[in-house]
Amino acid sequence: MLNDDQTSETDELERAAEQIEAPLASLVGEYEESGAGQTPRAPGIFLLPNLLTSGALFCGFYAIIAGMQGDFYAGSVAILVAMVFDGLDGRVARLTRTSSAFGAQYDSLSDMVSFGVAPALLTFNWALSGLGKVGWVAAFIYAACAALRLARFNAHMESDDKVNFTGLASPAAAATATSLVWMGQTHGWTGPTLDWVHAMLLAALGFLMISRFPYSSFKSVTFDRRVPFVRMLLVVGLLGLIALDPPVAIWGLSMIYALSGPVQYLRSDEPVHVERDAEHAKTDLH
Repeated sequence: MLNDDQTSETDELERAAEQIEAPLASLVGEYEESGAGQTPRAPGIFLLPNLLTSGALFCGFYAIIAGMQGDFYAGSVAILVAMVFDGLDGRVARLTRTSSAFGAQYDSLSDMVSFGVAPALLTFNWALSGLGKVGWVAAFIYAACAALRLARFNAHMESDDKVNFTGLASPAAAATATSLVWMGQTHGWTGPTLDWVHAMLLAALGFLMISRFPYSSFKSVTFDRRVPFVRMLLVVGLLGLIALDPPVAIWGLSMIYALSGPVQYLRSDEPVHVERDAEHAKTDLH
């Protein structure tokens, strides 16, 4: 009897929601997904993953507003929170089997705001506005490279490597730029000379996003199997290290990951250079 009452209440809520949504739906229309040669699916979009994506988009937009108002701490934290939402939406979609083409495109547009435009403007308002054209050009290079990175990822989504990313992912680049703002604002690392360093670092992060350097995607990491006990101690130690000075720890970890791509590329390229040198040596001998 209780289940029947709950069902009737749910039906009444759905009918009330439909009555409220009907005038707006007549203006904005409906969305249906369909592929080539496939029958259209049921109209509408999945709520939960797109709600998380909207949360990431909101955090990115708030970071822009906070940076314009000079609240760089709130702007930095907002972008880091956007990373949490961005990491959850895709996993929730896969776990609940609610992945869709609409969600993928919406996620990319949200990433462009939260991890492309927001870090660029936050860094510009914090340290680059005094550099004149050099400052806004460096911010533009970062934002443009983020757009190119996301466009390339979308174009090769189905054939992309499942183990490594090609180029630095935009959330990781945003974490590096944002944590630098947070760290500099907290410890007072600003000045004419340092502002040039920040501009070069921002442009370098943009280059890493569009590079061919391989970066670990961590998709092979699973949490449903046993691990050595010492690994849990390392996790606890890492959390303690972050708690001591969050901006410095996050920036240090982000920089290590950002540099891991070029290091991994050089290490994997060494055998190729050795083989080529050996071939040249044999050719010279003959």
